[in-house]
Amino acid sequence: MNEFGGAGAQGTTMDVVVIGAGQAGLSAAFHLRRAGLEPDRDFVVLDHSPRAGGAWQFRWPSLTYGKVHGMYALPGMELTGADPTRPSSEVIGAYFDTYERTFDLRVHRPVDVTAVRDGFRDEDGDGARDGDGGRLLVETSEGVYATRALINATGTWDRPFWPRYQGQETFRGRQLHTSGYPGPEAFAGKRVIVVGGGASGTQHLMEIAEVAAATTWVTRREPVFREGPFGEAEGRAAVALVEERVRLGLPPQSVVSVTGLPLNDAIREARASGVLDRLPMFDRITPTGVAWDDGRTVDADVILWATGFRAAIDHLTPLRLREPGGGIRVEGTRAVRDERVHLVGYGPSASTIGANRAGRAAVTDIRRLLARETAAATV
Repeated sequence: MNEFGGAGAQGTTMDVVVIGAGQAGLSAAFHLRRAGLEPDRDFVVLDHSPRAGGAWQFRWPSLTYGKVHGMYALPGMELTGADPTRPSSEVIGAYFDTYERTFDLRVHRPVDVTAVRDGFRDEDGDGARDGDGGRLLVETSEGVYATRALINATGTWDRPFWPRYQGQETFRGRQLHTSGYPGPEAFAGKRVIVVGGGASGTQHLMEIAEVAAATTWVTRREPVFREGPFGEAEGRAAVALVEERVRLGLPPQSVVSVTGLPLNDAIREARASGVLDRLPMFDRITPTGVAWDDGRTVDADVILWATGFRAAIDHLTPLRLREPGGGIRVEGTRAVRDERVHLVGYGPSASTIGANRAGRAAVTDIRRLLARETAAATV
């Protein structure tokens, strides 16, 4: 760990900074460690959460480990023998904590990253990089890091998406997002509208329907329920569709938006009972509920927005990585506009198994970058 004086502030130099210690960030840290890089000397992992567990630590208590869809083991250490009746936040939080200690990843937390800037300086006007040029400056609540490469693994949990509809501010009931879902008990005896056709929306709806006075399910698109097996070939095809948007510089969509919802016994029962009878998206919100332009209305005490999340990448804004379409164009995991920046857990690598693969791929690419820079410096 070396001190530097750059951009008007004292800070620390690193070969690699990893932002985020969820599935993707820990995978990347594992592969950095295996490549021979030392935590707090060659790389550092920064995480703004209060404890280990990534976004899993914030999941609602009723999401038990047995209900988790798609949890995939971190590289080098399986998760075995977990009690399926325990909350997933506890099971996976403990697993991540053990993983960090087992591989001595030395995650710094809680640390907020406020901005990442290009350290390029041309003080003598010759167009060459001076001083900290060639490094990225990562501004954080514990100081500034100057790094040769960045692995951004910040996920989406910190950016819940709230759609805006006419009259939303007039609603006299309660509005909340999946990110603040407290479990079904809070909705006992209430009339509840659940908005969103993803996995979280259907899980919330089926739980709430058991205790609520009434439930209504509203989605923008007709939900697609997937019958039959979903193997490796189907998974690759789904990921390829998400990847194509990222290659074009468009904001990524979730993998579930192209895979559909897997049918299981609970969903079949909910469809048969009418709980999963979907209505098209309403046109406006009223003080007492929602309304459609055809005259239909539904009264409600609560609107639950299960409308997903967006990539938490605002701290990268100073690097100007976004394309006109609004997303960051990525090849593999590398940002096309800056080869020093890798995004893991973004777009096609947002699934847990994809995050593992992306962490390994990012480290492989970064090792080549570091070797090339070292070779150039010795010429």
